[in-house]
Amino acid sequence: MSSVANIAAAAVASTQAQVQMAVAAKFVKMNADNAQSVVQLIEAANANLQQVVSSATGPGVGGSIDISV
Repeated sequence: MSSVANIAAAAVASTQAQVQMAVAAKFVKMNADNAQSVVQLIEAANANLQQVVSSATGPGVGGSIDISV
């Protein structure tokens, strides 16, 4: 009789492990999607900043500065 209980316990443990793996895989995918969204947001902010800087300054402004004495 204990072998039946052992088999049932092993089946339940296996099912729990499968569920845990599925949840872990879902979290990994969500984290990867979130990281990609953050990268896209940073790239968009950088592009906007570059556009603001270039439109706020005239031609030749912000180039190299000669600080030799």
